[in-house]
Amino acid sequence: MKKIFMAFIGLFTLTIAVQAQKKTSGAIQFETTIDPAAIATANGMQLTEEMKMRMPKSVKANFELLFTATNASYMPVVETEDSNSNGGGGGMGRMMMRFGGAGGAREYYYSFADQKLVEVFDVSDTSYVMQSKLAVANPPKMNMGGAQRQGGNAPTQSAVQFLPGLPTLEVVKTDETKKILGFNCKKVIIKSTRKAKILDMDKDITDETGVWYTTDLGFNFSPNPNMWTEGTVLALENRGNNIMATSIEYRGVSTKDVMAPKKALPITQEEYQKKMENMMNRMRGMGNNRGGNTGAARPIVIN
Repeated sequence: MKKIFMAFIGLFTLTIAVQAQKKTSGAIQFETTIDPAAIATANGMQLTEEMKMRMPKSVKANFELLFTATNASYMPVVETEDSNSNGGGGGMGRMMMRFGGAGGAREYYYSFADQKLVEVFDVSDTSYVMQSKLAVANPPKMNMGGAQRQGGNAPTQSAVQFLPGLPTLEVVKTDETKKILGFNCKKVIIKSTRKAKILDMDKDITDETGVWYTTDLGFNFSPNPNMWTEGTVLALENRGNNIMATSIEYRGVSTKDVMAPKKALPITQEEYQKKMENMMNRMRGMGNNRGGNTGAARPIVIN
């Protein structure tokens, strides 16, 4: 009887240990919903009704956070149909999407022990790795040239003209709480205030992002590294850009899936900004050489 009891205790302990181990690795799915018209308006663009009608009401994208006890990675996923698949893929595939240009999705790799974060992206067929960090911060600002285009299809002059200088950021704690994926989440609001002229009057324009985070998962993360105060961010709420964690699955995760590629070339924030500005200057030069005002749209950075 004693042997049976000890065997039962051993099996019970092993089961608890296996269950605990499963909790230290897994995948969290996120869905991003973007309202292009709302983002354009928030960035001072004046859109005609015709332009608004031609814009999609929303653009959705899926992302995945893979995590282990020591590391994590965050990147886009796309629906895939593979006729050679034996099943079990669930119709979703993790996709390496490295684009260095404006609007391009990036891969993020986290190291929990030393609180390090790196971004991996491609520029001109070269993979770069750039040191980053979780914080409340303004995204890097690059001089991409004039925001207004000339030509028949250009938006009219906006009544809101943002003045030079970075926005002022403020973190406001709230008492709001809610459950996301079964985790207890708290809310903070990050306010971004920019100086602007509205009909020749100086005004402050404030944009707010609700950040929902939990400390239950035991590691730090945010879908937007510039929108983080503490814990694991499971939702970001903004009038033009919402991100929400939709599901979590505890399972084994390969170490290579949460480690940044070793062949990526290191680059600093300053070097990256300079590289992008040079690329934009070359593109503008090519447009001018083709005859100046061709009516071609210039890239617009929407942060």
